[in-house]
Amino acid sequence: MKANVGTIDRVIRVVLGLVLIALVFVGPQTPWGWVGVIPLVTGLISNCPLYSILGLSTCPIKKH
Repeated sequence: MKANVGTIDRVIRVVLGLVLIALVFVGPQTPWGWVGVIPLVTGLISNCPLYSILGLSTCPIKKH
């Protein structure tokens, strides 16, 4: 898999994912918080399948 998620995007995804997952345990305690697994995983692996489909990239590595 080719990295297509830049540093700032990764940080935002990981933080957002952790906040959403935290909602399962504190706050409204809804199962919708598990949606946070998606941005958390995509941030940790530096690859977003949706970005790949749309041809987007926030990663500063140049494509050849």
